[in-house]
Amino acid sequence: MSTAVKVDEGAKSRLEELQAEIRLRTGTKVTQQELLTRLIDDAYESREDVIDSFRRSTVPLSDAEKAAMRKGRISSGVETDEDDIDEILYG
Repeated sequence: MSTAVKVDEGAKSRLEELQAEIRLRTGTKVTQQELLTRLIDDAYESREDVIDSFRRSTVPLSDAEKAAMRKGRISSGVETDEDDIDEILYG
């Protein structure tokens, strides 16, 4: 069974480049279908990496996230300097 998948011109061009480089380096002709199947199989085997690549980055924070963090801050009334932080963190 064959199904058409639409890709933009840039992706199509990169696919063709990969196809040509495989032929050049290995002397083996591969179809775009074979190449896509291999790429999908490889991505499937490392699916966690692929899934993670679609997660929204948390750095840097958005303005709304920064505002939410500032809103949740409270003052303890105690001044803290670098030495205090070092003592707390490193003992």
